Amino acid sequence: MVRRRMTVHGVVQGVGFRWACVDEAARLGVTGWVRNLPDGAVEIVAEGAADAVGALATWAEQGPPGATVTRVDVSDEPPSGAVGFRIRS
Repeated sequence: MVRRRMTVHGVVQGVGFRWACVDEAARLGVTGWVRNLPDGAVEIVAEGAADAVGALATWAEQGPPGATVTRVDVSDEPPSGAVGFRIRS
C-alpha cells in the first residue's frame, strides 16, 4: 500500500480533469481525492497498490482529452486508509 501526492501543472482546469481522474481512479481501484488549486494546478492524493497508484500517476502525465500537462510533481506520504475517491473542494 502506497500513498502519493501529485500536483499536475499545465492547462488542467476547465477540461474535465477532476471528473476523468475520478473515473480513472475507480477503474484502477485507487482511493483518495482530487481538487483544483488556486494557481491553476490540480492536486491528486492517491492511495492503493503501488502498481495502481503508479498507473494513475502515468495517466496524470497526459490527463483527459483537452488537458495539456506540462509537469507532474510527485511525493510519497504514509498511507492513511482512505476510502473511495472523490472530488474535494
